Amino acid sequence: MNDRDYMRLALALARRGYGTTSPNPMVGALLVKQGRIIGRGWHHRAGEPHAEIEALNDATKNRISPLGATLYVTLEPCSTHGRTPPCTDAILAAGIRHVVVGATDPNPQHQGNGFAFLKRAGVALDQGVLEADCARLNEAFNHWILHRTPFVTVKAAMTLDGKIATASAESKWITGAAARSFGMKLRQGADAILVGINTILADDPALTVRFPNARTSRFAKKNLKRIVLDSYARTPVSSRVMSDEWAELTTIVISDGAPKSRAQALARRVNVVVAPIDPSSAKGRTGAAGGPSKSKPAVVTLSLPWLLRRLGAQDITNLLVEGGGEVNASFLMQGLAQGIAFFYAPKILGGRDSRKAVAGQGARAWDEIVKLDDLNWQRLGVDWLLTARCV
Repeated sequence: MNDRDYMRLALALARRGYGTTSPNPMVGALLVKQGRIIGRGWHHRAGEPHAEIEALNDATKNRISPLGATLYVTLEPCSTHGRTPPCTDAILAAGIRHVVVGATDPNPQHQGNGFAFLKRAGVALDQGVLEADCARLNEAFNHWILHRTPFVTVKAAMTLDGKIATASAESKWITGAAARSFGMKLRQGADAILVGINTILADDPALTVRFPNARTSRFAKKNLKRIVLDSYARTPVSSRVMSDEWAELTTIVISDGAPKSRAQALARRVNVVVAPIDPSSAKGRTGAAGGPSKSKPAVVTLSLPWLLRRLGAQDITNLLVEGGGEVNASFLMQGLAQGIAFFYAPKILGGRDSRKAVAGQGARAWDEIVKLDDLNWQRLGVDWLLTARCV
């Protein structure tokens, strides 16, 4: 085996932390001595030992000294004190004289410090082995570290003609079991899920991670923070996001125009946040003469950049948007989404009034369209999944 082979094994170990390490990155590590793997480790969750320490502990359990071994690790070892001591100190103390690294720490305050520390101590260092793969593994973490806002993925299940529901809002089930199971896997990797009030009113979704398969039951207890965009505090107190056992994880984002009585009723059960209005919102437009009504409130748009900054400050690194067409369009057309996950069912719905996966006003000129890169198609039963990056 060569360095790339060992790094692939370290990457496989790192992926075991999928959905559990945030706001830390996923990291895997291997200790190799005389062509034999003597220790394996990965970062399990924030506050627990890093992958390098887990690999050293594993070697100790195997009663093999790491002295003189080579360490393979998917991310630059930390050299600063955080929730845990610096891994570079442990590497030197263990007598490791050769370290092979995949990706560089994306944090500008720490970037390269671990490498410099090891080099000064006389440790042989090889950098950039499977670097692109190692960096891609933590793209959400990397984005959050650099921008302090979550990595946003817009997820939608639709027919081949881009529809997510009939005109009467009937939508279950567009895709099959395999696609829905993969959708749960996407939720598993996220920190929070966001929808709009229309989704709550139409579907009353639970917005939780559900894995009926016992093989994935270790994730059954992980649930997401749930964000609802609800300018006028119309979320029913009987809705599942308000009344289930995860209600403390729900945040309703309202405007200052929401009726105080309704806002107070929500705040007694869940978190309520008042967001500023997007300056470009058609704030003065109303759905009924004489001002907003219960059935047709004024059309206002909450400031999504403000909300993303707030979520980033709460250590939310990965946000999954599962809204309707208007919410999806808001994130995509404002350039606030980093990726998409579009599930396509082999069905055609048609109809002028059926619900679109991406609605809104759309691009007014060709140079305003959302362009996609790094496209990947995957077959899921009878359905297809397109993942891509927004550029």
